[in-house]
Amino acid sequence: MIGELVFANILHRPVRTTVSVLAVGIEIVLVLLVVGLTTGTLRDSGRRVEGVGADIMVRPPGSSFFLGLTAAPMPDKLAGLIDQIRKVKQVAPVLLEFNPGSSGLNVIYGIDMKTFDEVSGGFIFLAGHPLRDKWDVLVDDTYARAKHIKVGESIELLNHEFKVCGIVHHGKGGRLFMPISTVQQIMGATGHANLFFVKCTKRSYTPEVLDAIRKLLPDYHVISVREYMSMMTSNNLPALTDFVRAIIAIALSVGFLVIFLSMYTATSERTREIGIMKSLGASKLYLMSAYLEEAALMAAAGIAVGYIGTYVVTQLVLAYLPTLTIYLTVGWAVRAGMLAAAGALIGAFYPALRAARLDPVDALGYE
Repeated sequence: MIGELVFANILHRPVRTTVSVLAVGIEIVLVLLVVGLTTGTLRDSGRRVEGVGADIMVRPPGSSFFLGLTAAPMPDKLAGLIDQIRKVKQVAPVLLEFNPGSSGLNVIYGIDMKTFDEVSGGFIFLAGHPLRDKWDVLVDDTYARAKHIKVGESIELLNHEFKVCGIVHHGKGGRLFMPISTVQQIMGATGHANLFFVKCTKRSYTPEVLDAIRKLLPDYHVISVREYMSMMTSNNLPALTDFVRAIIAIALSVGFLVIFLSMYTATSERTREIGIMKSLGASKLYLMSAYLEEAALMAAAGIAVGYIGTYVVTQLVLAYLPTLTIYLTVGWAVRAGMLAAAGALIGAFYPALRAARLDPVDALGYE
């Protein structure tokens, strides 16, 4: 009986029901996309650093663990000192720089082609050739596909014109590579780098080499790539964590308020019906259960719409912006659904309580 009442109430106001369901669905989409984008960006960055093939990273004092968020105070001659340590195979100095421009915000790797190849095992070329000229640039296949770039074309980076000399397979650090000397000249950091990739003769020698580098450079950040990978979470970026929490709070608030308004309006519209039901013996618990079940049913429909919408939006984003990475997990999908359901039930609680407390005489006389 109560189930029939709930369905009848939902179908009686299709527009209001649709808006409520969509509000919950948008809430789910917003939460999952924000979490998926932040998590995916960090994971992708970590995997591409791991893909370089180095065992150890050396960064300057005061630098962020997140690559690129640092100045370039390290003399690149330190690479020669590190290279003299026993069981070090090669050291590759890198100068990372952001390129805020019309093509988006991208981290550019300024590299020495010879040492970077020895550390990474070399690029896999899909087209073109290695860096040869001062104004050459390599792009990975993901970036080339996103920007519709071909070998031989000119692109603007760091306010200069560069020629695309080659397209390489993605996964070795950045998406854009140019000679380190060129980046040093443009940024006014001649003879400096902000990252050293260190390759050991054997991976098992990593702890021993780590200790040796830390003794040589006690004030610098020296970390294994494996440890760096374990740090690539939003918990290590407090501002990012706060941003994600703020977006989730806003999304939950929207869902809560829409359900609250929908159920509160329903209570006002059904005042006479509630009076009739109470005069026929309907208990407070019965009325509250009907309202909460109605909210739960709309929340369930909204959650399903949210999951479908998240999948569709994710596919569209990745189709038009392939350089982005969205990482969706079952855990966060369940968590988002539970938060949306809880918000809907909390939003419906007061209207349900108000309906249960209505005086049947006053309700019957309501116009």
